[in-house]
Amino acid sequence: MLLLASVAWPGLLAALLIGLGTGFWAGPPAGRLPRLAALLVVILALACLATALAGLVPGREGFRVESAAAMLAAYLAGCGLGGLSRRAQS
Repeated sequence: MLLLASVAWPGLLAALLIGLGTGFWAGPPAGRLPRLAALLVVILALACLATALAGLVPGREGFRVESAAAMLAAYLAGCGLGGLSRRAQS
């Protein structure tokens, strides 16, 4: 995992910053359907993370799955932080 962080840190940083901007621009989910969609994305991210941690995909493709899981987690964290900062600002 340290190798992943040392190689993919620009992508992780970009995912976090894009998530911050998206979360601030869109704000937190307001209705029932957007909250359900956000929950679905989080469940999908957890499934991707579980696949990466279990090592189900070997080799180069496994590295890509791990990278995608890490970047999706960084993006979702940025979206959450951006939405919270917008809510705090209001």
